[in-house]
Amino acid sequence: MSKIAFVFPGQGSQVVGMGKDVFEFYPQAKTIFEAANTCLGESLSSLCFHGPEEELKLTYHTQPALLTTSIALYEAGKNLLPVPHYVAGHSLGEYTALVVAGVLSFEEAVVAVKKRGLFMNEAVPSGVGAMAAVLGGSKETIQEVCQQVTKTSLPVQIANVNCPGQIVISGTKEGVEAATVLLKEKGIKKVIPLPVSGPFHSSLMQPARDQLETVLENTAFHEALIPVVSNIDAQERKHPTEIKDSLLKQVCGSVLWEESVQYMIDQGVTTFVEIGSGKVLTGLIKKISRDVTVYNIFDQTSLNDVVEKLATT
Repeated sequence: MSKIAFVFPGQGSQVVGMGKDVFEFYPQAKTIFEAANTCLGESLSSLCFHGPEEELKLTYHTQPALLTTSIALYEAGKNLLPVPHYVAGHSLGEYTALVVAGVLSFEEAVVAVKKRGLFMNEAVPSGVGAMAAVLGGSKETIQEVCQQVTKTSLPVQIANVNCPGQIVISGTKEGVEAATVLLKEKGIKKVIPLPVSGPFHSSLMQPARDQLETVLENTAFHEALIPVVSNIDAQERKHPTEIKDSLLKQVCGSVLWEESVQYMIDQGVTTFVEIGSGKVLTGLIKKISRDVTVYNIFDQTSLNDVVEKLATT
């Protein structure tokens, strides 16, 4: 029997205007945005719908904004879409997956990711850290180079394994620069610096991880109603303690997106539905496997289109 998975995007997918049309047409979506505004004590909906873009790009705004948009889209289509066999999210998107799986309430999740964004923003002074996308080259080669550079007291590590030929490295600015030189010496031609505010998913995020632990200890976690595939090791989880632990490890650890998608495929998933702003995960999944069907829900029109397509398959 073929299975379906819902997946949720992380930072980098935000765009001014996201969620606006479902807010206007679906009471369920409006309720979610209004709940976010109340929980955060600020007009997150206005920031999502009208910007400014520079404000939306700040990590402590981006994280709750993307979570809220994805959940608003999900709630708008919840009664029209099939119940997924698996859920997963890319980095921040894992929190969205946990809300859909019933592990976290939306209200507690949006407050937690707001704080997560603040902690990550404050963990490393501006200009100290960096990230870069490595296009081409094996994971083993990139790992070897990162370890070699880190031994010279310039921390750098693999942050994301997104799809074949796309790995992101993260660490100190000098560490990423040194790794870039070595990777090019090994024949990897494209290493692209990323416009990010910090060295996410690296050991430099330890202060953020420690602060987040206190927040999560005071957040109610429940048994997952739908298996959640975790970023940190591409394994499914349902137990609250294990899920909480994986979220903490995720702050300083690698996002194994390619392995997570492959795990779901190995379990029989043939259809993936990305729910949220943008089409980043849709693109990555297509590069991971050409044998699966990928749909994308990012506004009212795409929601109606996907509902119709799934009803006929």
